[in-house]
Amino acid sequence: MAKSVTKDMTTGSPIRLILQFCIPLFFGMLFQQFYNMMDTIIVGKFLGVQALASVGATGSINFMIIGFCMGVCNGFAIPVAQQFGAGDYHNLRKYVANSVWLSIAFAGIMTVVVCVLCHQILGWMDTPSDIIDGAYSYIFVIFLGIPVIYLYNLLSGVIRSLGDSKSPLFFLVLSSVLNIILDMVLILVFHMGVAGAAWATVISQAVSGIACLIYIILRFDILKITKEEWQIDRGCVGVLCNMGIPMGLQYSITAIGSVILQTAVNGIGSLAVAAVAAGSKISMFFCCPFDAMGSTMATYAGQNVGAGKLDRVSKGMKSTCLLGLGYSVIAAVVLIFFGGTIALLFVNAKETEIIGDVAWFLRANVAFYFPLALVNIVRFTIQGLGFSKFAILAGVSEMAARSLVALAFVPMFGYAAVCFANPVAWIFADLFLIPAYIYVMKKLYQMGIKPV
Repeated sequence: MAKSVTKDMTTGSPIRLILQFCIPLFFGMLFQQFYNMMDTIIVGKFLGVQALASVGATGSINFMIIGFCMGVCNGFAIPVAQQFGAGDYHNLRKYVANSVWLSIAFAGIMTVVVCVLCHQILGWMDTPSDIIDGAYSYIFVIFLGIPVIYLYNLLSGVIRSLGDSKSPLFFLVLSSVLNIILDMVLILVFHMGVAGAAWATVISQAVSGIACLIYIILRFDILKITKEEWQIDRGCVGVLCNMGIPMGLQYSITAIGSVILQTAVNGIGSLAVAAVAAGSKISMFFCCPFDAMGSTMATYAGQNVGAGKLDRVSKGMKSTCLLGLGYSVIAAVVLIFFGGTIALLFVNAKETEIIGDVAWFLRANVAFYFPLALVNIVRFTIQGLGFSKFAILAGVSEMAARSLVALAFVPMFGYAAVCFANPVAWIFADLFLIPAYIYVMKKLYQMGIKPV
């Protein structure tokens, strides 16, 4: 068993373990967002505002579909973390094997369905006529890459469940560098336009997924699955679906609100679409620490609940919330004073209206980053504890908030209302998640801690 690449998070200082796990995860997500930003920067700088708006118009539907894939894979990883914490490696391998079969099925069905409906979806979203062809060219290729999205997210999720957050970092660095190189080659040399940016993303994701697979084969003796363990087990499939599907739906349901909001933004015009696209990319980059904290707590909570150590979950939660608060203050200082300057990465200096809109979007969002930190930390902790169905309700809260802003306030206040849609959604989610966490902890004590 390759103990050198696994990490038991059920003993030792919670804050030390969380930081050790979170920091590599943060840098991995940072690189992931970095190459996503490079797509947008290269498109905006070399192909123009219209091309930038084309990519931006796909953001919400991209999040709805790809987010489901990522959520499902994150959910599949939770029983693996719980079994690792419990020391039951036979069942751990059965969960991994059955998650592979489920991922193959989900990836095949989703790829066919969304590629067929892709153009219709953009039409339903009232995508402006001057950018709809570019939007289709970009998102169709991204959707063709759904199988490699499952490949990377499933395998990296399994690796993290065993306490190794460093290895996925190296694969994402490799993917990031490759993505940037391919962006430049496909857009500037082969003149493939926005489709070139999409192909660069898909190819780089495929490379990182294959790298994860090779690494698992070479380093993780604990994951050497026998012929018997490869057999489909209805019990495992049931647990995996109960974990994975709610987490996937949480992303997708949340994204429905984003789709409705994007439709409202599309109605304002392509300049607003471009501003929101650039602002969202910058915000997502600065939000990487919150994503890392959330994913860390999913693994930390999963291992500790598997080991029957709920007191450590509470200590870890408090420590991570303090980290989130500290980072929120730092991010606020940077984006409030330098948001407009950062926007110059995406558009030329002469686009003064877009730059001002991006700065306004960033200031409105960063003022509410601590509520966002709580959304990620509390939600992923609940999921790691084995109550992933609560994720759907949290997603419903966010969807309702964004839909309310899009349908009621954007028509009245225009772009200003768009800037506050995310903060309203985060607050709505917290109003549900914080009481839900208290309930879940009480429930686990009553259940004798039997999450799976």
